[in-house]
Amino acid sequence: MNNQNIIVYQFNFLYKILKEIEKEIHFKIISISNEKLLKNEIKNLNNYIIITNKKILKFNNQFILSQLPINLFKMIEKLNIQFLKNQFIEQSRVTIKNYIIDINSREIVSKNVKLKLTEKEVNTIIYLSKINKPISINELQTTVWGYHSDIETHTVETHIYRLRKKISNVFRDEDFIISTNNGYQIK
Repeated sequence: MNNQNIIVYQFNFLYKILKEIEKEIHFKIISISNEKLLKNEIKNLNNYIIITNKKILKFNNQFILSQLPINLFKMIEKLNIQFLKNQFIEQSRVTIKNYIIDINSREIVSKNVKLKLTEKEVNTIIYLSKINKPISINELQTTVWGYHSDIETHTVETHIYRLRKKISNVFRDEDFIISTNNGYQIK
């Protein structure tokens, strides 16, 4: 099953060309003629690029083909690169509760409100969200911070305190990271 979809929007002659070589280029080629159909089509697709000759304002993942002629192999190469970029971006987003964590930009987003995070904060949130039980301070110290010491340090507690305060101040969420007798947890 081919999961890379090329939607050719209002570009009939290009659609005919690509449809002829669809099996060789390993893309599923779809022709769409209006915005309503386009909107309905992309609801059902995860991995797509829209080829058009002019930018469509309401849609992402567009490949604007305004200069013709174009070398077909160069165009396919550019499409493959765009699919790789889209995949990279998609893999860098993690959904936790009502939030989206963008690992690349180190931001947490909810309802169009963004908060910048440090790398350690992102790593802490992701680690806590993957384990469905409270995580001890020692485990966080070892796995997230890489400390393997018996020396008492309050690094983890300080970081968690500051992170909880940041999230509380920006999102008004007091229960994002829960403190228990056994450690910290994201439910």
